Amino acid sequence: MRHLTALPDLTDLSDVANLSDVTVALVPEATTGTVPLVGYLVLAPAGTQPAQLSELLSARGATPTVAPAPPAAAPAPAGQGIVVDTEERTVRVDGELLRLTYLEFELLAHLAGHPHRVYTREQLVTTIWGYGPVGDQRTVDVHVARLRRKLGAAYRERIVTVRRVGYKYVP
Repeated sequence: MRHLTALPDLTDLSDVANLSDVTVALVPEATTGTVPLVGYLVLAPAGTQPAQLSELLSARGATPTVAPAPPAAAPAPAGQGIVVDTEERTVRVDGELLRLTYLEFELLAHLAGHPHRVYTREQLVTTIWGYGPVGDQRTVDVHVARLRRKLGAAYRERIVTVRRVGYKYVP
């Protein structure tokens, strides 16, 4: 793989066909709004011609756009669903702050951070509680039940029980 930097024009990529797997191109610096955009990565399948890349980028807008980041203290808009903020250690459901215990937050953040992946109770105890399986894994079931109750009727089914295996989060 070759690294191409600061290309003034995508049609300049005459050696794209020589790349085996992926084309990497950094687009020249641009700024939009208050967030500077130093460049972005363009990944294309092997054999993609420069003209095709140019067409794709112009169809999506020649200049990349970056929305300014919302203020950290701003509540999530209503109807947004479940929002887990691991930096502030908060969870919002449709914009409303949810009060969770330390372990409830850790469990939800872990499951939501790996959607659709099924975790056994033993894996969750090891990861969240920090110790190996000790026989009774009901503590996971109890915490999941509490989380479902706190998430409410509209979102309790996001934590799915996989019978005889464990749990997964489905956004």
